[in-house]
Amino acid sequence: MSPELILVIILALVFEFINGMRDSSNIVATMISSRAFRPQTALGVTAIAEFLGPFLFGVTVAKTVGGDIVDSQLLTLDALVACLLAAIAWNLITWFLGIPSSSSHALIGGLIGVVVITAGMGAIHLQGIYKVLAGLFLSPLAGFVVGFLVLRLIYFLARHASPNINDFFKRAQIFTAVGLAFSHGTNDAQKTMGIITLSLLIGGMLGSFVVPFWVIAISASTMALGTALGGWRLIRTLGGKFYKIRPVHSFATQMTSAFVILAASFAGAPVSTTQVVSSAIVGVGSSERFGKVRWSVVSDILTAWVITIPVSGLISAGIYWLIVGVKDAI
Repeated sequence: MSPELILVIILALVFEFINGMRDSSNIVATMISSRAFRPQTALGVTAIAEFLGPFLFGVTVAKTVGGDIVDSQLLTLDALVACLLAAIAWNLITWFLGIPSSSSHALIGGLIGVVVITAGMGAIHLQGIYKVLAGLFLSPLAGFVVGFLVLRLIYFLARHASPNINDFFKRAQIFTAVGLAFSHGTNDAQKTMGIITLSLLIGGMLGSFVVPFWVIAISASTMALGTALGGWRLIRTLGGKFYKIRPVHSFATQMTSAFVILAASFAGAPVSTTQVVSSAIVGVGSSERFGKVRWSVVSDILTAWVITIPVSGLISAGIYWLIVGVKDAI
């Protein structure tokens, strides 16, 4: 392997580790806030399930990210370095500010930004872009609508139940939480697999876009490690700033999010777990009472979602310009 290829793989794993730390909040925030699980138990169970996800549900999303968005013959390893550095930088900025923005948006934005300035629009496969953007932007809407309907259905089915049903919603979260963690590992870990496999193809280590087993293993392991360490800033945001989350809200949110993310994964569409879970939390809360949700927090998160792709694209283009400038100077 060339030094550039090794650097791309290292940066991809750093991105995946940070992604795991950030997105652990999406999986465990509601179960911790509803007091269904202790924090370390929740993170441990989630990490194990996320590691297993890609092995159980395949790598369709990886093929979309690495094979359907750009023409690998017109892309360079330096461009992937710029893309990953931009995504990492944006993730760290939003993590420091406690804003649950999308790692997926940052990665896709960084990839598009650097491809446009290095190879032009002709290197972008528009059909793949449409598929990616449809998944990224329609999934939050699906999370809101499904969450809204799921809570209404739960209240209808439990209309004659005693208050003891809260114990059921606490215990049942072991199944919904594991399902959500499986879906997250299936979708998010595959984005890094796609980038690493793309770099191997560009670097001449592969003859066609086929995800090697070792790429699946190291990507899933890195995400699981990041998840186990947790992202406490974002756990506080998702777990308490929207509204006071009770066990039934947590149960409904996890069920909704797992369904939406798994459906997207089987379709090969990369989605943002942050967006899906956040919108599901808002949908569930709105279903109970529209005024229950602190909409100012929702507004801040929506702003981060909207600007992530263009900002990460600009950062990626700027980093690539610096890389080229340094190489020319040397």
